[in-house]
Amino acid sequence: MKILRKTYSFIAIAGLFLTFTACEDYLDINENPNNPTTAPLSGLMVNSTFETAQNTFRIGNTTSNYVQYLASPNQGSASDVMDELSFNTTWSSLYNVMTDLNDMILEANETGASHYEGAGQILMALNLAMTVDAFGDAPFSESFNFETITPAYDDDAALYARIFELLDNGIANLSQETDLPIGSDDYIYNGDADQWIKFGNMLKARYANHLSKTDQYNPTEILAAIDAAFESNEDNAEVEYFEEEFNPWANVAINNENLILGGWISEQFVEATDGTTFGVEDPRLPYMIGTTDDGEYIGVPNGEGRGSAAESGERSTLVPGDFYTSEQSPVLIATYAEQKFIEAEAAFEIDKTRSYNAYLEGIRAHMRMLGVEQSEIDAYVNSSAVSVGEDNFTIDHIFKEKWVAMFLHPEAWVDARRHDYDYENFDLPANLNPDLNGQFIRRLRYPDSEIGRNGSNVPDVTLLDRIFWDE
Repeated sequence: MKILRKTYSFIAIAGLFLTFTACEDYLDINENPNNPTTAPLSGLMVNSTFETAQNTFRIGNTTSNYVQYLASPNQGSASDVMDELSFNTTWSSLYNVMTDLNDMILEANETGASHYEGAGQILMALNLAMTVDAFGDAPFSESFNFETITPAYDDDAALYARIFELLDNGIANLSQETDLPIGSDDYIYNGDADQWIKFGNMLKARYANHLSKTDQYNPTEILAAIDAAFESNEDNAEVEYFEEEFNPWANVAINNENLILGGWISEQFVEATDGTTFGVEDPRLPYMIGTTDDGEYIGVPNGEGRGSAAESGERSTLVPGDFYTSEQSPVLIATYAEQKFIEAEAAFEIDKTRSYNAYLEGIRAHMRMLGVEQSEIDAYVNSSAVSVGEDNFTIDHIFKEKWVAMFLHPEAWVDARRHDYDYENFDLPANLNPDLNGQFIRRLRYPDSEIGRNGSNVPDVTLLDRIFWDE
């Protein structure tokens, strides 16, 4: 079992208070510079680990419609049909965390707290990557020095180079001895530096794998990072929730029960897992989504809405108490199952046997994480639709099973774009935004708040302009 995270409410409140004051005051609190206090680092660590999980949810809550995990119960809903939207809250949340992380990295460097510095660099890489993967070019090099209120936008490819530099530096700092180890203010690994190193290597593999369409793609380097990364589900990077702060997906499910409609399941996801599309019923369904009042799995076509169906009981939705939607369930940031599918993809052209075995283990790992019975795992994995044999094994098998395993996670949208949305029976939503010219969305629109205050620097792009790794 994982060590239970220290998530008492008074720690969270103290951490959030320190976060709000740290930007102005952290350089002045230590009367004796040879005996620094760690209060600012503690507060910044609390907030940064917690809010990184929240950012994972915030982006996933949007992109889960684009990859057809979710569908709106209302016809032509903006998120469902890929309309232009303004993501002010998501953008601000990403930059609030990165500002705190910048402060934490600087303070940790000055006080010799190399493990805090390393963890901060890994979290900075993660939040920066989420920003680039969603929006493309973004302010970074001029964002944290307070010398300008209109920071320039850095090139998305250059920012990826910075992401890898941050991960390498983070791993190096976490590998050092320190007199100021990370404590229980770490909501992800409870201060375990070895786990942070594995996490850093897993993220190196993730972001290097994003480059699959580019001439920078290096499968050998990806596999080397994987060899130093997660070893089982016990290594998953996640934040567990607590009585005072529910898992945000639980809130979606609870709100839906109270007829604040959301979390309805796409027909595409249901048919891909109930045996309709692939001829094998996936035993994970009961652990992931709810049934109708008649015990059936029925989804909603993206863009069409629920039609004549009632507001509850006649379509599948997220329901309270499942793996992803229990009040104290974790938000998953990076998992061993994801890593196995990255390994399968990276090894596909150079070691087909390793690729095939990693693909099968990725399925098993996700099922074990959900709590599926071993007999059901074996029956599914051994089915002819899954155990196709190395000779019949294709990259499409990897992407399909990874799509199921990345349920509700924003990485699924990265995969969909890298795979050109080429999933079996994957159709454009009805009532598609006409500006997309019959094509799937490729990026998020820059938020109105950024256009208003930094408009001269905001790139002139459309929803069809691709991130550099998607060319």
